[in-house]
Amino acid sequence: MSDGSAPRAGRRNSHDGGVNLLPRPRAVRLDDATVGARPPAVRIDPTLPPEAYRLAISESSVDLVAGDESGAFYGAATLDQLARLHDGRLPCGEVEDAPAFPVRGVMLDVSRDRVPSIETLEALIERFAAWKLNHLELYVEHTFAYADHGEVHAEASPFTPEEIRHLDAFCRARHVELAPNQNCLGHMNRWLAHDRYRRLALEPDGFVDPYGIRRSPMTLDPAAPGAFDLVRSLLTELLPVFTSRRVHVGLDEPWELPAERLEEYVAWIQRLRALPELADREMLVWGDVVAGHPDLLPDVPAGVTVVEWGYEDWWPFREHAAALAGAGVPFWVAPGTSSWLTVLGRVTNMRGSCLRAAEAGVQHGAAGFLVTDWGDQGHLQQWPVSEPGFAYASAVAWDPEVNGDLDLAAALDAHAFDDPAGRLGRVLTALGDVHRLVTPQFPNLSTLVFHLYFPQSVVGRGLTKGLRAEELGAVEAALAAARDDLDAARPRRADGATVIEEVRWSVDLVDLLCRDARARLGGDGTLASVPRGEREEMAGVLAGLVERYRERWSVRNRPGGLADSVAWLENLRAAYLTGSPDPTWGGWPA
Repeated sequence: MSDGSAPRAGRRNSHDGGVNLLPRPRAVRLDDATVGARPPAVRIDPTLPPEAYRLAISESSVDLVAGDESGAFYGAATLDQLARLHDGRLPCGEVEDAPAFPVRGVMLDVSRDRVPSIETLEALIERFAAWKLNHLELYVEHTFAYADHGEVHAEASPFTPEEIRHLDAFCRARHVELAPNQNCLGHMNRWLAHDRYRRLALEPDGFVDPYGIRRSPMTLDPAAPGAFDLVRSLLTELLPVFTSRRVHVGLDEPWELPAERLEEYVAWIQRLRALPELADREMLVWGDVVAGHPDLLPDVPAGVTVVEWGYEDWWPFREHAAALAGAGVPFWVAPGTSSWLTVLGRVTNMRGSCLRAAEAGVQHGAAGFLVTDWGDQGHLQQWPVSEPGFAYASAVAWDPEVNGDLDLAAALDAHAFDDPAGRLGRVLTALGDVHRLVTPQFPNLSTLVFHLYFPQSVVGRGLTKGLRAEELGAVEAALAAARDDLDAARPRRADGATVIEEVRWSVDLVDLLCRDARARLGGDGTLASVPRGEREEMAGVLAGLVERYRERWSVRNRPGGLADSVAWLENLRAAYLTGSPDPTWGGWPA
């Protein structure tokens, strides 16, 4: 990527407002002159918009005027960033700022399969708050310690009520709302796997999803006696441990529910909305069903906010937002970090998705912006791979017009990793686009790693049709350049050494997958066509990666879920050793 030394991360000419802040403020007028950093004189001016602030920095004073306490917190965060960029001093000048969205949030998947430690979450919350995000959801399927459902979460290392109360207070102290998120219809497979609950499933014997993957039962049957009682009991236990007056009940992807029963989906929303436990709460639901059936919008009850999600840079956020606004239904927009099912991320797609969502939300009056970070198929992406998505989302959620062209690599080096060498942000943004070096592309995943999840697939056919050896060579060259830059990175964040090892592990895994794909292309595309000696060598490399993965997991995450996550890697290793992948692994093909 570069052999020369980089300037100090974040040093930018600030005369034109291009100073490297995260997010960039709406108006910045700064001089070359600097003064020693000092605590600001703070004044609350209720005539300013909520969360807005103004800074005036001179040789004699540092003044901060804010619309409320949150605005004062964000003004102080901007001062901290300015001081970091100027060697502990502050540039003289003025900053005026206010957010585009009242709610700017992150949703973390803590159910598939990675359950982060409290320390990991606290570190993330600190960064989110510094980037002016004010909302956090922990997506729960089976990872809350419900008192009467021990068999469901026994192996999951679930969050206890006491831990949620601690996190709730930790968030509130940093002007972040921690909101409950419990799926209440689909994605209940961890429950329906048990005999006690299987009778509540729409398809107790399993089904084939829209992607051709055979699944265990996932969706509750709205007509099943006891299904609604189960959901109500979960919410009754979960909601009191949060101070938030919002609750996300999910309801996305009820795949087994046939089209002729859609009126039961609307009735389910209406029954949930009528629960006395939710009487004084805003109820959030995912928007995929109503987006696909806009005729249902008039039946969405008052007090429900639709969260319109889409994870590709072509997703029609503008059209769907217009329909929701036209129907008078409150809504948020929800793009994603594009990190799941990729190992290294999809950065250009993430940027397009987030910007498209933010612009549509501003145009049509969305009340919130929620970036999602999912963990499909073992949550194999390491934590740093999601940070470009968190950072860019925080910027465009604050103001898409000002932050759409954000220098993301520089922002990450300055405000995520504190890397004065200016390498780590560049590494992550470059790695997030290596999947674009190959011809086959597919939504919601990187085709570079498809054969990791499904070793029984034939490389060069299906989703990977058009993949060529020379393209894999370009990927391998990019990975080698990333290793060189990783060697030169000097992150001063407390976990900097861990970050580098996590990124290096990700690079090494994709490098192995390139070797795997190249070997298969040398035969007929199947693993069986790869010579035994080559397969055994790859199995040895993967064994070392598995050991490193286990070690890294324990640094940031709880033990629950590790076995399920590692199973995806161990399945590939077994396929290398035998040359005969399990033809039904992961349910594909059905």
